[in-house]
Parts: sequence; C-alpha cells; structure tokens
Amino acid sequence: MHCNAYEVNFDGLVGLTHHYGGLSWGNIASQRHGGHVSNPKHAALQGIGKMKFLADVGIRQAVLPPHERPNIAALRRLGFTGSDVQVLEKARRKKPRLLEACSSASAMWAANAATVSPSIDTQDRRLHITPANLIGQFHRSLEPPTTKMLLSKIFCDEKKFVVHQPLSTVVHFGDEGAANHTRLCRTYGEPGIEVFVYGSSAENVAARTPKKFPARQTLEASGAVARMHQLLPERAIFIQQNPDAIDAGVFHNDVISIGNQNILLYHEHAFVDTPSAIGRIRQVYRQYGCDDLITIEVRASEVSLKDAVASYLFNSQLVTLPDGTMLLICARECMELEPSMACVEKILDADNPIQSAHYVDVRQSMKNGGGPACLRLRVVLTEDELAAVHQPVLLTDGLYHQLRAWIEKHYRDELRPDDLADPKLLDESRGALDELTQILQLGSIYPFQRVRTNPPRFSDLSFLSF
Repeated sequence: MHCNAYEVNFDGLVGLTHHYGGLSWGNIASQRHGGHVSNPKHAALQGIGKMKFLADVGIRQAVLPPHERPNIAALRRLGFTGSDVQVLEKARRKKPRLLEACSSASAMWAANAATVSPSIDTQDRRLHITPANLIGQFHRSLEPPTTKMLLSKIFCDEKKFVVHQPLSTVVHFGDEGAANHTRLCRTYGEPGIEVFVYGSSAENVAARTPKKFPARQTLEASGAVARMHQLLPERAIFIQQNPDAIDAGVFHNDVISIGNQNILLYHEHAFVDTPSAIGRIRQVYRQYGCDDLITIEVRASEVSLKDAVASYLFNSQLVTLPDGTMLLICARECMELEPSMACVEKILDADNPIQSAHYVDVRQSMKNGGGPACLRLRVVLTEDELAAVHQPVLLTDGLYHQLRAWIEKHYRDELRPDDLADPKLLDESRGALDELTQILQLGSIYPFQRVRTNPPRFSDLSFLSF
C-alpha cells in the first residue's frame, strides 16, 4: 500500500509573554536561566526564521498560534478575584510563581502539543491526533483545552481527521505528546511502525525509575494513545527511556534520539537496555516494512549525556528534502561544543541519507530548554488531507512577511518576570492575538474574544475554563 504523502511541520509561534521563569523541573536549561531577561521579539523572529528556512528548502510548513497569556481564567480559578488588572496585581504580590506559570509561552514547543498517527497507519484510514494532557508540569497542564480547540479547527474534516480528547488528567496517564513518539517507514506514504517511549509505568512498580527528575510519560498513556489511534498492535512498539538519561536532563525522548523515515539516530544511553530496544525495533521494522532500517548510534565516549543535553544534538530536526536526501537542522549550540560538532561531521561523512546539516539560531528557545525539534509537531498528510487542512495556517512567502510585520509591531524587546503583571502587557497581548486570528482566519478562539462577542450569563461561566 502506498500513496503520495508529505510530512508537514506545524511550528508553534512564540507568544508575547515568552519569559524565563525556570518553571520546568528536570529541564536543566530552563532552570539555569530562570529569572533572566528574555527577548520575546527576538524569540518569535528566530522561530519564524526557522520555519521560513524549512519552507525555502522544500519542506511543507505551517504555524500554530500562541495561547492567550497571561491566563486570567486560570488565576481566577486559583482564587484571585477582581478585575483582570486586580487579578494580575494580587497574583504578583501573593504568588508570583503562579503568575509566571499562568503567563508561560510554553505552547510554542509544539512537539508536546499532541501525538499524531497518519491515516496510512490507522485501521479506519483517518489521521488521528491526541492532544497531550501535560500533567507533569502545572504551567503546561493549562494548554490542552486550547490545543484541542485549535487542532479541531485546523483539522476540521471529520471524514479525514479525528482529534481526540486528551487522556484523563491523572498521574497514571501522564502524556507529553510527540516528544516521546517516533514513526519509522520507507516513505511517508507507506505504512510504518510507531515507537512510543515512556519513562515509567504506573502498573509495573518494579521497573527502574529516575531518582532525581520525574519521568513524565507513562507506559499506560502511550498504550492508550496507540489504541485510540487504532494502530495495529503488532506495529506499535513500547520502549522504556533510560532513567539515568532522565536524571541527566533528558526529560523527553526527543532530547536523546530522533527518527525520520528509515533512519533512527540515538545515543548509546537513550533506552533501558539499548541494544535490546534497537533489536526489537529492527525486528518489527523488518517484519512489517523491509530490511533497510539504518540505525546510527552515538557512543557516550563520543558525546556524553551532559554534552547531548547542553547542545540538544538529538533535538535537531531530521527532514527529507525533495531530492530524497536528508537534512539535519541543528541548534547553533551544536557548533559551540566540539563533541557535538564532530558527531555531526561524522554522520555527514558516513554512508547514509543524511547528506547535509544546517545550524539555526533558536537561542531564545534553547535558554528555556527547547531546541529546533521541540518547536514543531510533525504531521504526515496525503494530498487530499493537506487540501482539507485549514489553509491560512500553511506558511507561504506572503504569510511569512505578514507574521514578521506582526511580530515587529506587537512584541517587546525585553521582558522580566515582574513585567508579567503589567496591565499594558495584557492589552498588548490581546490586541496582537486579535489581529493574528484575522491573519490566520481562525475566528474568535480566545477567551477574551468570546467574552467580548458573547457576554456570559451568570448561569454560563464556561468561558472561565482553561
């Protein structure tokens, strides 16, 4: 079975409240830069610059809008009362860390938005999307309702797409999305195998777990997503991440391995019993695909776990160019660490489809612990499915220039955590998002827009949900 299909990267636009709150426990870069001054404008321009580069080399690219922040509704649900301005001020005085969490621009890291299975892999031949519940971190747990709504608008044809509800918000089903999911295949239009990587199992208490940092993805969540997506059981593989890697700052699998089509690039210490894990992947791939899987192992003697986390070597994007060769898109930090740079050069010199590398400046994101691959959600679409997607979010030269002008107009050059309570920032953010929804033709999607256009009755307070 084969069809024409493309991998489309849906990148999250960096939000206007991009700041360094040090909110993500287990993410070393996030913690290290907590309290530093951020540059939201520079961050957003870096993000769309990466998107434009991908589009220019022939990779289909789309954008996901930021979420409304500060999240006034969330602060109200946490007991802060009064006008919007009063809510911000009370939170600043009494619980500044909650204000930082409710102002996080973390939805920019779209690799955590959802898990996606293409229609060629599913039994009902529809593309399935499950938004991640992100219960491991409070600031990220605020995202799923908005993510679900946005994805439902963008993938609105129910004959072609299924956008599921996020999994139950309990520790048993902690789900962090595509950052712990890899699809391997001969070509995008052929059936593949889907590899789910988990950090812990709620049911297998005897399994080895991290000692320092939390394991965010559970086996139970991965299994539930595979069932919801109607994957053939024999084509879904579940592998445990190495707890030692998690304790070294590898909070998601995409910080320690990356796959694209028939290539899997991984660190020696990526998984529990890595040789056995790779053997299982090879066996299933051979059984249901063919024998051309190329595995590239990076030894710890070449790149330590510490250097892998510092450079985000494995959080590079690996994409297939129109000529069939593959391109590795790395953060510039890979050029600044000799082991990572040497590793990239070794990969390029070897006999494999990865023939080129490009280094992008996403330093504003990197300081918060998100590399090139964190910023995008990969979606494999057939030609008919691509035509059914909400077209205004697909990146064109015209949209790129519109977004660049929009960012230059609305974003601040500097933002400190104390600025999050500034009423002007709230107004600036809402004004910018209002304009963005018109650019992307998404309608009234944010709470402040729905309240403005449909004033709530006292009996209907659903607009306060988050």
